[in-house]
Amino acid sequence: MAQQNERQLLAARSAIQGKGRGLSRILPFLGPAFIAAVAYLDPGNFATNITAGSKYGYLLLWVIAASNLMAVLIQSLSAKLGIATGRNLPEVARDRFPKGVSFFLWIQSELVIMATDLAEFLGAALGLYLLFDIPMLPAALITAAGSFAILELQRRGYRSLEAGIASMILIVVLAFAFQVVMAKPAVGEVFHGIVTPSFQGVDSVLLAAGILGATVMPHAIYLHSSLTQNRIVGRNDAEKKRIFKLEFIDILIAMFIAGAVNMAMVIVSAATFFKNGLAVEDLDAAFHQFGQLVGPVTAISFGLGLLIAGLSSASVGTMAGDVVMQGFINKRINLYLRRAITSIPPLAVILSGVDATRALVMSQVILSFGIAFALIPLIIFTSDRKLMGGLVNRRITSVLGWVIAGIVVSLNLFLIAETLIA
Repeated sequence: MAQQNERQLLAARSAIQGKGRGLSRILPFLGPAFIAAVAYLDPGNFATNITAGSKYGYLLLWVIAASNLMAVLIQSLSAKLGIATGRNLPEVARDRFPKGVSFFLWIQSELVIMATDLAEFLGAALGLYLLFDIPMLPAALITAAGSFAILELQRRGYRSLEAGIASMILIVVLAFAFQVVMAKPAVGEVFHGIVTPSFQGVDSVLLAAGILGATVMPHAIYLHSSLTQNRIVGRNDAEKKRIFKLEFIDILIAMFIAGAVNMAMVIVSAATFFKNGLAVEDLDAAFHQFGQLVGPVTAISFGLGLLIAGLSSASVGTMAGDVVMQGFINKRINLYLRRAITSIPPLAVILSGVDATRALVMSQVILSFGIAFALIPLIIFTSDRKLMGGLVNRRITSVLGWVIAGIVVSLNLFLIAETLIA
C-alpha cells in the first residue's frame, strides 16, 4: 500500500511539472471531491427531490442546477484552503478565533453531523426495509456494520477509500439512469425546467429552500479542506496553483455527477407521479408507486440507490466528525468508537417509531443551522492574502462567495421558520 501511494505521489509530481497528458495527468488528483460529493447524494436529497418532482413536476430543476453551481464554488474554496495552508477549515478557525468561539463551532458542527447521521442511517435502513422487508431496527444495525466496513478502507490508504466511494457513487448513478430511461420524461419540459427560474406559491419556495439545504452541506465544507491539505503538498505558490487547477477538474466532475443524480430524482418523480396526479412525500410510498406505475425493477433500483447513498454518506459523516473534533479543539477519538457513538441517536429515533421520511426532512432543517458557521469563515479565510498567498480569492470570487452565502443563509432561515411554524 505504501508503494502504491508513493507511485501516486510521483505521478502527481510529474503532473504538477507539466508532464503527462490527458487522463494520466488528471488521475492523481481525482478523488477528494468524490468523497465530498457523497454529502450531496445523501437520503435527505431523496426526500426533498421526490417531493418536489411529484408536487411541481419539472418546475424546480433550475434550483438544483443553481445549487450545484454554488456547490462548485463552495467546494473549490474549501479545497483551495487545504492546498494553500496545509490545514483544514476547523484548524484554521482554531488558530484565528478565540478558544470559546472554536469550542462553540465544534459543538454546533457535532450537532449538525449528528443530524447528518440520522438522515443517512434512516435512509440506508429504509432502503434495506424496502428491498428485503427487514424491520427498521435490524436494518439500522446492518447499516452500522456496513459503515464500519467502508471506514476500514481508510486504513488501506486514501486511494482505496476514494475507489470504494467512487464505486458506490457509480451504483447510484446507474440506478437513477435506469429509472430515467424507464420513466420516459418529456425532454422539452426537462430542459425548460432547468433554464427557467420560477415558483408556484409559498410551498414551492419552501421546497426550493429544502433542496438547497439538502445540497449545500456543512460537513462537506469541513471535510473537503482536510482531504486536500496533505494529499499532495505544493512547495511554492506556483505548484499550489497547479495543484488547485487539477483539483478543480475533480470538483467539476464530481459536482456534475451529483447534480445529474439529483436532477434525475426530480425528473423520475415528475414523469411518474406528477404526470399521474400523485403528490408523493413518503419514500416508502414512492418505492411502492414506482413498482406499480413503472415496474418492480425500477422500484428495486430506487431502493438500491437509497441504500447505497445512505451507507456511503454515513461513513463520510463519520470522517467529517473526526475532522471537526481534531480541528476545532485538537482532540481525537478512535474513528470506530466515534462511529459506534454516533449510531446511538439514529437507533433511538428508529426505536421511538418516528416516521422515517418526516425524520429525514427534520434532519435537513437542523443541517440548515450549520451552513453559515461553515461558509462564512471559509469565505473570510480564503479572502485573506497573508493566509492564502497566491491562492487568495480574486475580488469577483469573494463577491460571489458572499452573494451565495447570503442566498443560502436567507433561504435556510426561511426553511427553518416555515418548518417550525408548521
